[in-house]
Amino acid sequence: MSIKISKKIKGFSVQTGDEKQRAAQPAVKTEAPRAEVIHMHEQIERPEVLVGSTYKIKSPLFEHALYVTINDIVLNQGTKHESRRPFEIFINSKNMDHFQWVVAITRIMSAVFRKGGDVTFLVEELKAVFDPRGGYFKAGGVYMPSIVAEIGAVVEDHLKTIGLIVDPELDEHQRALIAEKRAAFEAQSKKGGDSSSESKGEAGSFPPGATLCHKCNTQAMVVMDGCQTCLSCGYSKCG
Repeated sequence: MSIKISKKIKGFSVQTGDEKQRAAQPAVKTEAPRAEVIHMHEQIERPEVLVGSTYKIKSPLFEHALYVTINDIVLNQGTKHESRRPFEIFINSKNMDHFQWVVAITRIMSAVFRKGGDVTFLVEELKAVFDPRGGYFKAGGVYMPSIVAEIGAVVEDHLKTIGLIVDPELDEHQRALIAEKRAAFEAQSKKGGDSSSESKGEAGSFPPGATLCHKCNTQAMVVMDGCQTCLSCGYSKCG
């Protein structure tokens, strides 16, 4: 069979048998590499009924209160391995000014809850949010840097209730030491003739002249024997 060459020959090479065989095979299309999707948990469908709790947040930054509802799913119900895990969160309020970010934060947190694993990191992330306008003190003298931080405190309280966060309690010696320091401070204030010390703070727990403790975030730091001491957690800058 003759082949007509219409162009000028500039070079040539001898084709081997392997090259002829590869040329005879049909071309195989290669797909672009795809990212492998890894599912980090089992798909658990939402039960018809969930158990949960609703918490009220009354902030001076909002005219109306916020109501935070956290629903839990019960795993291994009826066995010795029964446990409660947060499954979804809702925030309701008459105030519609912040509706968008409220819906966004609840959907994201609910997705993290359903993802499983260690969800306690949400507490620290939320409590680290600061309002540029400044924070406020809630009942008990605890400082809240923002409304988001108080939502984080609510989540923390709920996780402690269901056992996901274990709060290290003060032992008897520490509680006795705090009670002793508080009694000594009150006696010192009365001796000094400070009539305002007889009145309690905002929550009726700590002296009105107390400052913020950076360890427990409570307005309970007082000066005793030339050293600042917290009447809530017992922290002292002098050790």
